[in-house]
Amino acid sequence: MSTLVAGVDSSTQSCKVLVVDVETGRIVRSGRASHPDGTEVDPEAWWDALGAAIADAGGLDDVAAVSIGGQQHGMVVLDASGRVIRPALLWNDTRSGAAAACLVRELGADEWVRRTGLVPVASFTGTKLRWLREAEPENAAAVAAVALPHDWLSWRLRGYGPAGQAPLGPVLEELATDGSDASGTAYWDPARREYDGDLFERALGRPLREAGGPARTAAVVVPRVVAPDEAMGTLGTHVQLPHGAAAHAGLVVGPGAGDNAAAALGLGLGVGEIAISLGTSGTVFGPSSVPTADPTGTVAGFADATGGRLPIVTTLNAARVLDVMAGLLDISHEELGTLALTAPAGSGDLVLIPYFVGERTPNRPDATATLLGLTPTTTSRSYLARAAIEGMLCALADGLATVEATGVEVSRLVLIGGAARNEAVRTIAAQVFGRDIEIPAPGEYVAMGAARQAAWVAAGTLPSWPAAVTRIAADPRPKVLTRYRTLASCQGEGRPE
Repeated sequence: MSTLVAGVDSSTQSCKVLVVDVETGRIVRSGRASHPDGTEVDPEAWWDALGAAIADAGGLDDVAAVSIGGQQHGMVVLDASGRVIRPALLWNDTRSGAAAACLVRELGADEWVRRTGLVPVASFTGTKLRWLREAEPENAAAVAAVALPHDWLSWRLRGYGPAGQAPLGPVLEELATDGSDASGTAYWDPARREYDGDLFERALGRPLREAGGPARTAAVVVPRVVAPDEAMGTLGTHVQLPHGAAAHAGLVVGPGAGDNAAAALGLGLGVGEIAISLGTSGTVFGPSSVPTADPTGTVAGFADATGGRLPIVTTLNAARVLDVMAGLLDISHEELGTLALTAPAGSGDLVLIPYFVGERTPNRPDATATLLGLTPTTTSRSYLARAAIEGMLCALADGLATVEATGVEVSRLVLIGGAARNEAVRTIAAQVFGRDIEIPAPGEYVAMGAARQAAWVAAGTLPSWPAAVTRIAADPRPKVLTRYRTLASCQGEGRPE
C-alpha cells in the first residue's frame, strides 16, 4: 500500500488541502474552505477553515505526514495563556507603513539588508510589531509570544492552544517555524539562520527568546526554526479539529513554509528558474545559490524551503486589478480577456498604474491607481480591459528586471496563479516579458509544495514530481513596458493630505 502525505495552503483567501501519493505525486483527494475577507483576521477563522478543509479532503487518518504552507508575514500575538490578543494583521495590511519608515531611518537600508536580506516595508512582521507597540501599548505589553500564520496553525494542529481549547494546553515553548517564513519577519537573518534580537527589540521594545532557548527576563517567545527536512513534532495524542476532522496520534508534522517557498518546491524550481505568480497579489521569485542584496528594498532576500535562498519581489495588486476592471465593466474574467485581445498592444497608449490598495513594490502604501492616456478612441471597453492586463503584468516585469539586476540569471520563466489561466493574460505576458513563458497545468502548487516537504520529512528523501507545462513563445512588444515605466515613475507617492 502506498504512503500518503498531506499538504496545506492556508492562504489569504482560503485553505486548501491535498492528500498525495508519495511515490507518484498523484493527488488522491483534496478539500477546501474559505477565509474571511479583510486585512486583519481572527486566527480562529483559519483554524476553523483548516478543520473544514481537512474534513472535505476525507481526513488525515491514513496520512503519514502533513506540512502547512501559508501566507507570510502576518502578526499573530499570544498572551501567556496562549490566547490571541488581537486579530492578526495580514501581510497586506499597510497601517504599519510609517513604522516601517521609522525602522529604516533608525538603521539605514544598507544595514537592514546586511542583517536580514531585506528593507522593512509594511508587509513584514517586525513593522507590525512596532505599530502595535505605538498604537496599542496595552496589547503590546500583554504579548508573551509572536507567531506567523503557518506557525500558529501547525502549533494548534499538534494539539497546543489556549487552555480548555486544546488537549496539550498553551505550551508556547512548542511554537516552531521554518526558515522561509522566519526570513519574512525582518528580525531573522537567512545567512546566519539566526534571530536578530536587537531588531526584534527595536520593533516591540522587548527582548526575544527562541522557543527552547534559555530563559530571559520579560522576553517574548518566538518560534524555534527547524531544518527543511526536520519534523516540528509527532502527535502523541489524537487531536480533534473543527468540523469533525481528526489528526491521529503518530502523525508527523513537517516544518511548513511561506507560500512562495512552498510554491517553488511544488513547481520543482531550480536555480535560475523564476515563477511569476498572479494571485490577488503578485510575486516574482525563484531559488538562488547566492545571497541577494538590494538596498532599494525591491527584492527581499528570503530563505527558500530547502536551505537555500529565494529572492522575491511582491506587489499588492495582481489579479485584484482584473477583479476591479471586470467589476467596472460588469463582465467575467474570461470576457475581460476576450475584450482585451481585440485592442492593440499598448492599448493605444492608455496606461493603468494599478495601485488600487496602495503598493508594496514600489513602496507606496498610500498610493492609489491612476489611468492615463484617455482619448475618444481609448475610452472604450476593450482598451480599458487590455490596459488592466498590461498594467498588472508591467508592474511584475519591473520586479523581474530588479531580480535580474541583483545578479540572478533567469533561464526559465513560469507563470502561475488563477489569472494565468486566462488566454489574454498568457498572450500579453509573452509580449510584456518578451521571452518564452511556461504555464504549468492548473494546480495548487503551494499545497503541493507542502506535501512534497511532508514526503521529504516522512521518507528522508525529497521526491521529484514533474509537472506538465504549456509553452507560449516570446512576442516582444518593448514599447508597452517602456511607456508604463515612464508614466509610473512620474506618479506621486500617495494620496494628498
